[in-house]
Amino acid sequence: MHLLSTLLAFAAALAILVIVHEAGHYLAARWVGVKVLRFSVGFGKPLFTKVSGRDATEWSLAAIPLGGYVKMLDEREAPVAEAELSRAFNRQTVWARMLIVVAGPVANLLLAVLLYWGAFLHGVPAIKPVMAEPAAASAAALAGLHGGDEISAIAGQPVQSWADVEWILLRSLDAAPQVAVKLAGGGVRQLDVRGAAVGDGGKTDIPAQLGLRPFEPAVPAEIGEVMDDSVAQRAGLRSGDMVLAVNGQAVTMWPDFVHWVQSSPAKLLNVDVNRAGRTVNIQLTPKLVKDNGKVIGKIGAGPKVDEALFKDMLTEVRYPIGGALQQACIKTWETASFSLVMMGRMITGEVSWHNLSGPLTIADYAGKSARSGGLAFIGFLALISISLGVLNLLPIPLLDGGHLMYYIIEAVKGRPLSDSVMEFGQRFGMAALLTLMVFAFYNDVIRLFGSQ
Repeated sequence: MHLLSTLLAFAAALAILVIVHEAGHYLAARWVGVKVLRFSVGFGKPLFTKVSGRDATEWSLAAIPLGGYVKMLDEREAPVAEAELSRAFNRQTVWARMLIVVAGPVANLLLAVLLYWGAFLHGVPAIKPVMAEPAAASAAALAGLHGGDEISAIAGQPVQSWADVEWILLRSLDAAPQVAVKLAGGGVRQLDVRGAAVGDGGKTDIPAQLGLRPFEPAVPAEIGEVMDDSVAQRAGLRSGDMVLAVNGQAVTMWPDFVHWVQSSPAKLLNVDVNRAGRTVNIQLTPKLVKDNGKVIGKIGAGPKVDEALFKDMLTEVRYPIGGALQQACIKTWETASFSLVMMGRMITGEVSWHNLSGPLTIADYAGKSARSGGLAFIGFLALISISLGVLNLLPIPLLDGGHLMYYIIEAVKGRPLSDSVMEFGQRFGMAALLTLMVFAFYNDVIRLFGSQ
């Protein structure tokens, strides 16, 4: 079932992103008077084709769904009737051609703004920016922060949720050695952020490195969900079992039980549980898995959670129409800017290339976000739309940004680049994109299947 939902969510996300991107090219081409011959979602053999409009544009759904294209009238591809020469792409001014190629990525960025706008209008559930007690000697503890402190601003930027804490700290790592943390109850603390860094796979929790963790209510060590065909189920654990001890040592809270399991991969554990008033001994061996580069144990069981305990932890981030649009534009701009910064750091070696994700990881996130609800899927779609827009604006031949680079050079020189230079650029662009795709796919395989 999860595989089916993942595939459907990935297909839906990809279709939306491709259609919006190509619609940007299409609308810009029509606006400057270029004739559009084909609008294709996907590559390869057409599965469905419909011809319509005064230009007899061919609307196509092709067999390979990883992208799409808009084919325009162009003398470089086929002879053009003299009566239609003015509508050929190659006959347009350099500014018109620049507008057409940039319209696709801009459409993706505008889609992200629209999605975020709708989400902020609706209201986004989030975790309150209230801290748990920081670990001794952590940056947070040394700054004088304590459990129960509610953060209202970091580095002068307002904080409404824990997601804001994570995002602002992530962008502040290289800005200054310390950031000001303002508390809702009054007072400002100076937090040293020099000990935090982005790790492989983008999974590193920056706030946690600094000792900042969201407050969580105490959860008893009572078994709630037991996954089918898991270590827990095969060992005999049942929903409702209250864990009393592991290897003879008392356990009262769920995090204590988790610590035992995760620190004992492939090791036998004797677990005493209270089941309906009597003590039952369960022997189990946690499965060895890799998580974010670490070897841990897992048994496939979760705690019984009293939802009322967590209700006070949640808040809702909501804005009026104008404020929601402003926040949507800010979030899109900041996300796009940060994406470019991270790409630059990858090139300079400051950030590992293992952070690069490919279609398998994107499909996995699409499925997870769809199963988490509409707002989660909207957030995922907006993020991927921004990434697609930014990627296509990079000055790499074959991408929109590569064509834009050619046209900028043409505008400066007053004449187009030679065919030999453009041919070399196309070959370089093809090699660069293939290399990126192979590396991203390799990262996907390691990230998704390396722990199996």
